[in-house]
Amino acid sequence: MNRLRITYGCLIVITIISGLLSRQFSFIPLFIGDILWALMVYFIVRFLFVDKPIKFLVIVSLLFCYAVELSQLYKAPWINDLRHTLFGRLVLGDGFLWSDLLCYTIGVALGVWVDKIVSKNLRPFKSTI
Repeated sequence: MNRLRITYGCLIVITIISGLLSRQFSFIPLFIGDILWALMVYFIVRFLFVDKPIKFLVIVSLLFCYAVELSQLYKAPWINDLRHTLFGRLVLGDGFLWSDLLCYTIGVALGVWVDKIVSKNLRPFKSTI
């Protein structure tokens, strides 16, 4: 496993922990959790497709986030039952909000920013000799 995958694996875990903790403190606005969720999605996509260009990662991440949000408009009993579980609520959410789409865009943009910092610092060392 290369250094980038290890780094993004660690970032995924840190983001998940941060997102879960953000729900435990009432002074943290709920939209922070949505931003962190999209950030985690970006890191997972980056982990899976470590050699793909950032444009690809952004498109896949946003399409996934938006698809999950739009799926909340679908109200079949079986998926509503799934959404009432802890896992279903964390992954699928409860209700559609337009503002969540903005939060997901911010989260993915934050992921790109972190990605650029990480990629810059993990570049292989090239000797000038």
